[in-house]
Amino acid sequence: MLVSTRAPAVSAAAPQRFLPNFNSISSLSFSSSSSFINEKKIKTTVGWSNYSSTRMDKKMNLLVTSATASVAAQPLENADALIDSVETFIFDCDGVIWKGDSLIEGVPETLELLRSKGKRLVFVTNNSTKSRKQYGKKFETLGLDVNEEEIFASSFAAAAYLQSINFPKDKKIYVIGEEGILIELELAGYSYLGGPEDGGKKIELKPGFLMEHDKDVGAVVVGFDRYFNYYKVQYGTLCVRENPGCLFLATNRDAVTHLTDAQEWAGGGSMVGALVGSTQREPVVVGKPSTFMMDYLANKFGITKSQICMVGDRLDTDILFGQNGGCKTLLVLSGVTSLSMLQNPNNSIQPDFYTSKISDFLSLKGAIV
Repeated sequence: MLVSTRAPAVSAAAPQRFLPNFNSISSLSFSSSSSFINEKKIKTTVGWSNYSSTRMDKKMNLLVTSATASVAAQPLENADALIDSVETFIFDCDGVIWKGDSLIEGVPETLELLRSKGKRLVFVTNNSTKSRKQYGKKFETLGLDVNEEEIFASSFAAAAYLQSINFPKDKKIYVIGEEGILIELELAGYSYLGGPEDGGKKIELKPGFLMEHDKDVGAVVVGFDRYFNYYKVQYGTLCVRENPGCLFLATNRDAVTHLTDAQEWAGGGSMVGALVGSTQREPVVVGKPSTFMMDYLANKFGITKSQICMVGDRLDTDILFGQNGGCKTLLVLSGVTSLSMLQNPNNSIQPDFYTSKISDFLSLKGAIV
């Protein structure tokens, strides 16, 4: 049996201690009395109306990456042992399952093997451009049999988070992002503005010009946005800075993303960074490495976190996500992270195991670790 020797990579003020009560969460149906877990000097019940944004922003994003530096990652030599040691595999998508619109070699056979062994498969992505239904169509186009209930995108996480804190339905949400966020917010019953529609808007700067904004916006959600412009930056900034209690949410802070298989492209973190600079506020991050989605998944499927293996290609999101959740972790070198990056002395995030790609599960069988 393979046992992870790594403690969760969090400080005493671990992010999951400030997440909603998941006992009442089912799909997107949330209890109207959702509360945050008690913490010294923090109010026991934290809803949208008495939410301390500055304090919450800091707590949600206080991730310590140096707690895992004591044990170097081991090459995966016995895939069967790892497979037998867990009940659930959580896979990142970009760089693990596909690159851009190209499926990575051996993925269908690997997923079929794991299903044949009775393993639960879950697919988690920080990419917020698509809804869960849209990602389901992408899996189908690539020839993969994955149902919507197995897919968790950060677009869905944004809507789920707002529901979990009882964000009022009479407040609006300004979106800097793409269609995926809009679809998930609409499915959750929220009113929104912004999104791709604001991509063509420009500001004509004249002497004395004052830009108006909607005073009923109670949250600004920022995700990856190929239609990003100065109008959106200014509008989001005004909402966060001038609307009392306005929340600032980020689907992720990824530095790069895989839009094509030819090169890396600037990720959602570049859009979030613009708002951080203009508002001087840190966002609540609902995607990886925040443990929000991990806690949601564990509650939804009734999974013991020690029985989960997180498989990803990024150290600072995927692997940290798994470690913060108390899971086993497997890094694949088919995406962002190279072996030299993993073994760099300055890298403090070490997974339990690493391998070249997930199809190594097919060949690394029965060896002695």
